[in-house]
Amino acid sequence: MAQQGVSFSAHGAETHWNALRSRSVLRPLACPQSPSDMPITMEESSSGPPQSSRPQDKAPPTGVSADVKDMSILLEETESSGAPTKDDDSLLHPATNSSVLDEPSSTDQPSEVGRSRSSGLCFSDGKCRIDYVLVYRKSSPQSEKREVFERNIRAEGLQMEKESSITSSDVIFVKLHAPWEVLCRYAELMSVRMPFRRKFYYLHRRYRFMSRLEKKICRFRGWLPRKPMKFDDDTLPDLEEHESFTAPFSRQRIHHFIIHNKDTFFNNATRTRIVHHILQRVKYEEGKNKIGLNRLLSNNSYEAAFPLHEGSYRSRNSIRTHGPENQRHLLYECWACWGVWYKYQPLDLIRRYFGEKIGLYFAWLGWYTGMLFPAAVVGLLVFLYGVFTLDYCQVSKEVCQASDIIMCPLCDHYCPYMRLSDSCVYAKVTHLFDNGATVFFAVFMAVWATVFLEFWKRRRAVLGYDWDLIDWEEEEEDIRPQFEAKYSKKERMNPISGKPEPYQAFTDKCSRLIVSASGIFFMILVVIAAVFGIVIYRVVTVSTFAAFHWALIRNNSQVATTGTAVFINFCIIMLLNVLYEKVALFLTNLEQPRTESEWENSFTLKMFLFQFVNLNSSTFYIAFFLGRFTGRPGAYLRLINRWKLEECHPSGCLIDLFMQMGIIMVLKQTWNNFMELGYPLIQNWWTRRRIRQEFGQKAQASFPQWEKDYLLQPMNAYGLFDEYLKMILQFGFTTIFVAAFPLAPLLALLNNIIEIRLDAFKFVTQWRRPLPSQAKDIGIWYGILEGIGVLSVITNAFVIAITSDFIPRLVYAYKYGPCAGLGHAGERCMMGYVNATLSVFRVMDFESRSEPRTNGSDMFGEPVRYCRYRDYREPPDSADPYSYTLQFWHVLAARLAFIIVFEHMVFTIKNLIAYLIPDLPKDLRDRMRREKYLIQEMMYEAELERLQKERNEKKKSDRAHHNEWP
Repeated sequence: MAQQGVSFSAHGAETHWNALRSRSVLRPLACPQSPSDMPITMEESSSGPPQSSRPQDKAPPTGVSADVKDMSILLEETESSGAPTKDDDSLLHPATNSSVLDEPSSTDQPSEVGRSRSSGLCFSDGKCRIDYVLVYRKSSPQSEKREVFERNIRAEGLQMEKESSITSSDVIFVKLHAPWEVLCRYAELMSVRMPFRRKFYYLHRRYRFMSRLEKKICRFRGWLPRKPMKFDDDTLPDLEEHESFTAPFSRQRIHHFIIHNKDTFFNNATRTRIVHHILQRVKYEEGKNKIGLNRLLSNNSYEAAFPLHEGSYRSRNSIRTHGPENQRHLLYECWACWGVWYKYQPLDLIRRYFGEKIGLYFAWLGWYTGMLFPAAVVGLLVFLYGVFTLDYCQVSKEVCQASDIIMCPLCDHYCPYMRLSDSCVYAKVTHLFDNGATVFFAVFMAVWATVFLEFWKRRRAVLGYDWDLIDWEEEEEDIRPQFEAKYSKKERMNPISGKPEPYQAFTDKCSRLIVSASGIFFMILVVIAAVFGIVIYRVVTVSTFAAFHWALIRNNSQVATTGTAVFINFCIIMLLNVLYEKVALFLTNLEQPRTESEWENSFTLKMFLFQFVNLNSSTFYIAFFLGRFTGRPGAYLRLINRWKLEECHPSGCLIDLFMQMGIIMVLKQTWNNFMELGYPLIQNWWTRRRIRQEFGQKAQASFPQWEKDYLLQPMNAYGLFDEYLKMILQFGFTTIFVAAFPLAPLLALLNNIIEIRLDAFKFVTQWRRPLPSQAKDIGIWYGILEGIGVLSVITNAFVIAITSDFIPRLVYAYKYGPCAGLGHAGERCMMGYVNATLSVFRVMDFESRSEPRTNGSDMFGEPVRYCRYRDYREPPDSADPYSYTLQFWHVLAARLAFIIVFEHMVFTIKNLIAYLIPDLPKDLRDRMRREKYLIQEMMYEAELERLQKERNEKKKSDRAHHNEWP
């Protein structure tokens, strides 16, 4: 029968050549390296290499060609002798007869083996640990690709076992295990850093005095209660991470590494990463680019692929008395459990279980939350300063006592005349956020953002050193299948790998980028149109609420308008976010990025721009445009020559900005937290309910681990994108308009304390275990954070200068008030400020379409002849009526000058702080240099010791050989 050649990676084919010829397809090979079978004691580099510690590769049979295609053909011939069926179902263990669900046999004497078999973490032999699980359906039409892929997996040395699902006979689980030889070979190819000597720290003489002082301080601290935010290492010893020197793994120098046990030398995250590395490089079809698990997942050959959780996260026994059952249980008890919300995060344990990429996210989230403490405290103090100085505020006093000042109506026809004293409450609330400490807080938050980012660099450097990421570099990424399919006809040589690859022409790339940029611009116009609709709603409904029959709404028509507009705006924001995700996905795919990282960066930038503009567009309108271009009574500017633009409240526009930010921030964070935890909880609850109805109340507890994990929700398709995006948008809300809402850092802090535990609970209990990935930093998000920090300085300068009354008060105090020319200002210098900011309008000058229906006699006893409005204009009896006064131009010049001075001062401080704070701590730099020196010395001494030992053994053998002669 004609055989079709199938290519596969040739790494390690010689090692398993004999095994391939004699493999039985009925069961996988038994694992020979169980703890009871092969104890390994290689603890120090000075110890000699045991005979069993060096895996020697078997030589290939004589005459075997190195040609990959010949090897593939011979592989198929050896496989065809067993006559496997589609998908190699002879490896399949039916769920009804599965050994993992049966009682441990009498041959399995160790309790660990029985527990591993019952928990579903091992093969049916109870020894081979499951490192990866693939899931497919029998009804899938891609059986030939799977068959070839699985044969090439076994050719790479991975062991395989299949098992049908308990809940569905159509679902098949493919369990994979990497033997010791495969792990060693690929750990060397991937340059995985492994420990080879415990760390010891060098202490210079000049630090001896400090060490004695520290000992006395520690002795004194022994009398004090322990820090409640730290974990007790005595009761939870698994939290302790033994620091060791590491080096890239090498099979030739295996005797240098600390190997207590072959089964635990490579931890589960490393084993999973190695298996995934193999799966990404195994071919499934004849062709140059028909390779990798991701392509099989994209064409539905496999339904899912994931590593297993390490058992249940719950236990009947207390972790403090019986210890943790597994690392997942330990993570739940000391991280994901709500009872430890005040504790520090066990970052080393998170990294050990989920990998460095997820560990860095939680490290950044914890660092951001910790840095919010000083910002929240200062913001709360600014708010309390406004509370305590409320009774001494001259402006709010004058507003509350101005019962004789009649204000002009705020809308056409339906809005009545009102006394200025009616806005007393709003004036007091405005003072809580617009007081003398606001400018200081704005400067503080700009500096805080810089300090946060600069110290995060240092924190990231320390984590990179502790997690062996300093010298780690990302591998050359594979080309995306979509890019490959689009540009497969035109190729050019890759300058790094030296291999031909698909090439996208410069003109094609530019044209696609232009179309994508046009799409982004169009979607921003959609946001502006939505804001325009909100503006029309506010203009129309303010008159409607003013004519409402309920006195409560009629008397607070502007507040009711603002509140309902914010709620409608929030609904529009959430609806547009769904649309923006689809548009960003379409535009990113239209650009045809070459690699996955390029795709992620492009998609991230688009989604951030869309959501940032969507979330903040209405806030920008209220902060900088509301009430600025309305005109004056008698000459109002109108929208489409019909609707009069909305005016600010007599107490100012800051109250509207405060309501916008407060409502949007609270609703957004509440919705995010609900969707983040509520959706997977509901999905998993529904799955458990269906299983209880079909299999009984306690059926799921007896399921093997792969079945339990398959029933959990998969991680988001975009990885950590949604997690980062929420926090970055929150960071923008916390910094950009913080001058108008000093309580924003406090709300963000409270939300993040909950967010950390929500994310932890979701990762540990509700999601399948994600692939442990490595990363050196948070990627493109750091650049976005820096951009937000720059934007926050500009927006806060404009909020203080334009939106708040800080500059008009300052100009009045030094130029027009009672203290003018004296060189100082205080509350007594603000006497008469309210009257100075109000202009006079003659009622008979009203336009016919804006004239009120009543003349005010029902409220004031006589018709109103003059009313007041907020502006700096001449009275109607002057030579140039209703023209701007000199005070208006003084205030405008002061506002522009403040913006320039504020921005330059804050940017100077930011750059100075960034220059003074080094990215790498000095002690860390010294430790890195000394560690590099010590590693070289130890490797050199270990080699000398090995050579000396071999020389001594040779001398002994030569002496024994001479003694044999007579």
